Amino acid sequence: MSATAQSPNESDDKETRLLSYLREKAADGELYFKSKFIADEVELSTKEIGALMAKLSDSTEELDLDIEKWSYTSATTWRVQHA
Repeated sequence: MSATAQSPNESDDKETRLLSYLREKAADGELYFKSKFIADEVELSTKEIGALMAKLSDSTEELDLDIEKWSYTSATTWRVQHA
C-alpha cells in the first residue's frame, strides 16, 4: 500500500465522522459550508472533505441527508439538510 492509499476502514471512519458532523449541524435546518471552514472540526483535509462530499452527494438516496453542490466562489459551497 502506498503512503497515500487508505485502508477501507480508514476511509469508512472518515466518511462516518463527516456524516455525523453534517447530521448534527443540519439538525435545526439547512447547513451551508465550505470545506476549509470545517476541516479542523472534522479532522480532515479540505481535499478529503471535497472528495467525500462529492461521493455522498451521489448517494443521497441511501442517506437521511440531501447534499447539494450549491455554488463555487473561490471554493465549493455545499448545502446539506435532512431528507
